[in-house]
Amino acid sequence: QVQLVESGGGLVQPGGSLRLSCAASGFTFNNYAVSWHRQAPGKERELVAAITSADGSTNYADSVKGRFTISRDNAKKTVYLQMNSLKPEDTAVYYCNARLMWSDYWGQGTQVTVSS
Repeated sequence: QVQLVESGGGLVQPGGSLRLSCAASGFTFNNYAVSWHRQAPGKERELVAAITSADGSTNYADSVKGRFTISRDNAKKTVYLQMNSLKPEDTAVYYCNARLMWSDYWGQGTQVTVSS
């Protein structure tokens, strides 16, 4: 059974940090490109950060460059999103995604709220 399970969300003050994790099971994680997306209330889901399967190349949305870092541990079948200098506009449900050609898997999401 394919599963992506996110964790690490919560309430944090502006300027604070959180580390999200996404644990994968049921498929060959190493072969998949993985990414984090987010969806704020009333807005469309958007790509936050992505990392390839081959060489670990990364790319980021302009809004999070320099603040967020995506990484993966293939031995643990886990992808991480380190979020620093958080802003209220980072508030959203964060989802992880794993994709390989026609296979496209999503987690259930974890809420991140940035508020004082």
